[in-house]
Amino acid sequence: MEPQSQDLKTAPFLTLGRFHISEDYGFLLPSPLMPLLNCQFLTGYREWRLARLVLSFITMGYVWQDGETQPKEILPRNLALPFVEVSRNLGLPPILVHSDLVLANWTTRNPGGPLEIRNLDTIVSFPGGESLRGFVLVTVLVEKAAVPGIKALVQAVNAILQPSPDSLLQALQQLRVSIQDITGALGQMHDYVDPDIFYAVIRIFLSGWKDNPALPVGLVYEGVSKEPLSYSGGSAAQSTILHAFDEFLGVRHSKESADFLYRMRDYMPPSHRAFVEEIRLAPSLRTHVLSSGNRQLLTAYNQCVESLAALRTYHLALVTKYLITAASKAKAQRTSHLPRPPQALEERGTGGTAVVSFLKSVRDKTLEALLHPSG
Repeated sequence: MEPQSQDLKTAPFLTLGRFHISEDYGFLLPSPLMPLLNCQFLTGYREWRLARLVLSFITMGYVWQDGETQPKEILPRNLALPFVEVSRNLGLPPILVHSDLVLANWTTRNPGGPLEIRNLDTIVSFPGGESLRGFVLVTVLVEKAAVPGIKALVQAVNAILQPSPDSLLQALQQLRVSIQDITGALGQMHDYVDPDIFYAVIRIFLSGWKDNPALPVGLVYEGVSKEPLSYSGGSAAQSTILHAFDEFLGVRHSKESADFLYRMRDYMPPSHRAFVEEIRLAPSLRTHVLSSGNRQLLTAYNQCVESLAALRTYHLALVTKYLITAASKAKAQRTSHLPRPPQALEERGTGGTAVVSFLKSVRDKTLEALLHPSG
């Protein structure tokens, strides 16, 4: 049966525009270079963090896509402007930081399943395959292992204010266990991250443009500043965990190490930075323990310090494996199937520090915090 003629009259004319087909380019998208992204529709903290996650990964990928010998020296305005706007909104520098790479970059495969590596995945990735996934997700598990320790800090500060020796002792014991659990979680790096891939493939994408010979004057953010801007690359020192533990336990680092650590606090979300400051301004745990004359508290305090020093010793061993040993192996060209590793930060952390001497210093200064009974 033929369709009614009145149906033909009401049907719209067929046009290419209705289907996003160009008169000049057909199915090709005309001028497909990324348009300037608009941040006005982002609502709420979580959306801004997700936007930053994506923009930071795109930025690092763009700058380092051709390796350290040909880094991009100008970030195009269609990327620079929204990245800077999102970063200013969140109080963070416009570069990939720990809170992007790790804190905002994980999801569960089975939402009802356990928080363990086989049930986790990253949201955004760089080259590096399973080793990159492992590096990010093991660090997620390190952050998770710190949760009881962070709660213990709050309990301990309140126990000093009350005061409640029993509650404080319980908090210190919980902190020690948490620090030991962090060390255990960190150990999974050996199972999931190949040192050669980390050194030759992954590191470059975590590198910044401050204290980096590959981009000695920094990066120009087009439409933001005509002068290059310098920012440090991603670093474990941008995690709030050890900053909070150091402030609570009264660990005092050398001036050089302390200057770097304090600068890394500018790379934390402002609320996390404020938490560390709150712990710093709280009544001194060391003074309280010494003045209490309570041997149990003193022993528990020292066990926390020893566990923190042991964690730093373990971290130093990991860095030796994944940086120093991997660098020697790469020099000997025993990883010829991999790209030539970056030389600009050879034996330096992605944050730009001389990483081994830095880690040895913070470990040694941690041990100096041990208390000795006066009587």
